[in-house]
Amino acid sequence: MINRSAHLSADAAAGVTAGAASGAMAGVTAGATTGAADITQSFPLPTVRGRYAFAFDLSKVTWFKVGGMAEVLFRPKDAEDLVSFIKDKDPMMPVTMLGAGSNVLVRDGGIKGVVIKLGAGFADILFHYTPPLAAVKPSESATSAESAESELATTASASAAESPSATAAAEVIVGGACLDRTLVLACAEKGLSGLEFLVGVPGTIGGAIAMNAGAYGFEIKDFLNWVEIVNTDGSMTRLSAASLSMGYRKGNLPKGAIIVRASFALQNGDPAVIHTAVTAYLQQREDTQPVRGRTGGSTFKNPTGMTAWKLIDQAGCRGLSINDAYVSEKHCNFLLNRDAAKAADLEQLGERVRQAVKEASGVDLEWEIIRLGE
Repeated sequence: MINRSAHLSADAAAGVTAGAASGAMAGVTAGATTGAADITQSFPLPTVRGRYAFAFDLSKVTWFKVGGMAEVLFRPKDAEDLVSFIKDKDPMMPVTMLGAGSNVLVRDGGIKGVVIKLGAGFADILFHYTPPLAAVKPSESATSAESAESELATTASASAAESPSATAAAEVIVGGACLDRTLVLACAEKGLSGLEFLVGVPGTIGGAIAMNAGAYGFEIKDFLNWVEIVNTDGSMTRLSAASLSMGYRKGNLPKGAIIVRASFALQNGDPAVIHTAVTAYLQQREDTQPVRGRTGGSTFKNPTGMTAWKLIDQAGCRGLSINDAYVSEKHCNFLLNRDAAKAADLEQLGERVRQAVKEASGVDLEWEIIRLGE
């Protein structure tokens, strides 16, 4: 367990007083919850410039709006603060990384130890112009989930490679906590093309790299130059995209690595064409996915040569429910929390879908959503 009283800086202490912040940044006073009262002296917390919050309700920061408590939530101020924490913490202290909370299911028992959530200090976007790069083609390992995606991939190829002004290239360096959509829109404003497909992918750039996120025939590895990580010993390493051997929904990063920033290669493009592609992706997502609901995004990975949603539909699982957890009628590779579902309901429903698909088609669906905690 964690010693909540040890070694808080002035900034950190501000994060654990009642009313110090609202929403996800809110801390708790000593004894405010049972979880806080149970914290022992086993793992003294390092001095930090960021914020600690104790017995933090993770349902506040996950898209499913379910999950138990984080024993401690740590929001580092910047990369230096994160490195210092990792180096100074007890090596036996459990640490879990949480991004935007979009593709995770936190179990009802919560997460022991420290949950790290990066914030504004890890969301900068820097642009550098570079010599021309070759046009990027859709990744061979990517799999389209809907038939309409091939048309959108064609639009994206036009904005990335066929634009009359695509005669130069640029590098964008971005923090791991930057939201995918934020980066795409910033690039669009600069007339830089390549990452348009990410605009409808929920989550952060760090999370997108960790799972090699993709859509419409493209994957993030197609544009990645390098990624900078903090290792479990607190050292920082820059890894080239080629060295990672990234695959379908696999970033192949070192175990326990935390992404602090990354570099992408982009084409100069016609802003009008880029905005057309972005608008098309957003409309496609609105038309085909339950974007207004409490969901974690695509639940299962697409098996090779197949699409998960079709297998789920063919198995008769569209609309299937357990309590307030249900399979979306709009896109049945999405699970939703209607109102008061528990994480256990959603996980049980997912396993029931997997069983039904196995019985109907012989295919073992693999979870794409990451399940955390107890």
